[in-house]
Amino acid sequence: MELKLQKPIVFFDLETTGVNIATDRIVEISILKIFPNGTQESKTWLVNPEVEIPAEATAIHGITNEKVVTEPTFKELAQKIDEMIADSDLAGFNSNRFDIPLLAEELMRAGIDFDMENRKAVDVQVIFHKKEQRTLSAGYEFYCGKELEGAHGAEADTLATYEILKAQLDKYEDIENSIDALSEFSSHTQRADFAGFILFNEDEEEIFSFGKYKGRTVEEVLKENPGYNSWIQQADFPLYTKKVLRQIKERMSVPKETMTDKEKLEALQQKFNLR
Repeated sequence: MELKLQKPIVFFDLETTGVNIATDRIVEISILKIFPNGTQESKTWLVNPEVEIPAEATAIHGITNEKVVTEPTFKELAQKIDEMIADSDLAGFNSNRFDIPLLAEELMRAGIDFDMENRKAVDVQVIFHKKEQRTLSAGYEFYCGKELEGAHGAEADTLATYEILKAQLDKYEDIENSIDALSEFSSHTQRADFAGFILFNEDEEEIFSFGKYKGRTVEEVLKENPGYNSWIQQADFPLYTKKVLRQIKERMSVPKETMTDKEKLEALQQKFNLR
């Protein structure tokens, strides 16, 4: 079943130096852009991470330091990548928890102010796990009846993810073929940031999910301990988490009773731009 699209959607996969969103780097990125009329555009880049690739990472994806030493850095590729995904929703396999957060970090390190406003995110792994509880290779065999050759290569994984999502729509009649529905179904907890350090509670308020203030609202904590935000801004947290905290702090500085209707609407849009 082909996707019903109102705007382009980008399937992408990253191979990296590790799994730490704040500190690890991309060594390969593959993008497959699907347009509403069914046409496709794809591009794969090897990336010089400018840091040593650990042997345990190379053992998974096969990309060595020697292989990428003459390749462009992410900063050199960032503008092209941002332009390719700028008008698109995003999709991947485990993308909500890893690929989107790490891509956001790399773009922001390159000076591009990435956010998810006016985008939807579809995580094919979440749909898969909710329905079948398997890995990407097993999922490709289960849904598509084919063996995944070149697993842990960004291009092969990207193409397989796109094929799996289409096969999932064929198999599960209860999943609506729209990006809004797929985004909703492929989400777990409602997070204000990508990494899950800031969540939403039942009253739709941002709360901390870690540390001594776990479960308390961000606004309450920042009023009680203004230095906590400064500590996070200086510590080894993802750049997007820091951005969300800055936005909340800026929102708090505007008295609600003096806000115009436009400002209130913008504040609400900012609050839910990752929903």
